[in-house]
Amino acid sequence: MLTQRPDFLPQADNSLADRFIAERDGPEGAYSVLREHDLQILFRPGVSPTDQLAAVIPIDDDILDRIDALTRLSRAWLERPPLRDTRLTVDQRRRFRLRLRAADGRMNGATYREIAIAIYGAARVETDPWKTSPLRDAVIGFVEAGMALIGGGYLKLLRHRRRA
Repeated sequence: MLTQRPDFLPQADNSLADRFIAERDGPEGAYSVLREHDLQILFRPGVSPTDQLAAVIPIDDDILDRIDALTRLSRAWLERPPLRDTRLTVDQRRRFRLRLRAADGRMNGATYREIAIAIYGAARVETDPWKTSPLRDAVIGFVEAGMALIGGGYLKLLRHRRRA
């Protein structure tokens, strides 16, 4: 979330101003995307990319995620390469894809067995009786988890894990 920079701070280079793509307006401000980096930005009402800008970070349970997003913006602003995204491990990304593929297949009328064949291959699926196959249980789990992701559970996935 960006707003106007306070007057008591020195002026800053605003070389990214022309790289914002306006997306839509809302009551909370104007939504834009930073072109090359696919970063979503909210400009507070009355603020434009050509203004001297400052970031607003609400202090709440998502502060670490917000600081991460601001770090990605600052690296883009300074034309530095982006840091690796640490929110999901390689294995979590793989399972995320499998869950969404399984849910998509199920929503398009595929049976659990057809989904298993698409994920694991026909030869592997046919090695065990389908009703007692561990692959069947895995596919059902993928479909259920994928449906939960589609229902909004993906937001939990994209947040950093927090210690209690």
